[in-house]
Amino acid sequence: MPSLRLDKVTPANVDAACDLRVRPDQEHLVESVARSLAEAYVWPDVVWPRLVYDGDELVGFLMGFFRIPWREDTPTDLRSGLWRLNIAAEKQGRGYGRFAVRSLAEEARRRGETRIHTTWQPGDDGPEEFYLRLGFRLNGERSGGQTVGELDLAAFLAVT
Repeated sequence: MPSLRLDKVTPANVDAACDLRVRPDQEHLVESVARSLAEAYVWPDVVWPRLVYDGDELVGFLMGFFRIPWREDTPTDLRSGLWRLNIAAEKQGRGYGRFAVRSLAEEARRRGETRIHTTWQPGDDGPEEFYLRLGFRLNGERSGGQTVGELDLAAFLAVT
């Protein structure tokens, strides 16, 4: 997919970013792009929001995080990973999510990370199968009622 790229959120594309919507049946599983950008604003040193484009067409949004304290009771447990992934409703199933996760994995490796984490809402309608197919492994943890998965970057980047 040579026309795929990530771009920063700018004044020129922020409206389109905020208009991006997942399928209606997924809205309870992931926060909106607007909510994500508000969170990015208050965590500017650790959050990495990016828009996913196919050519000139906006198809998704991802927000990575780098070296944030994972638990309040363990401030030295710093982790990096995928905070948010929103692929436009009509664009799902075309490899854009995989591209977004790979791009984040490459950025994490560039920053010296060996693994990334993400969380997802458990349940039959959730994204667990997507994350497991990518290579995320359950690590037995829960965070805010969500399932935690971790991805070994060396293994993932070697095969994707």
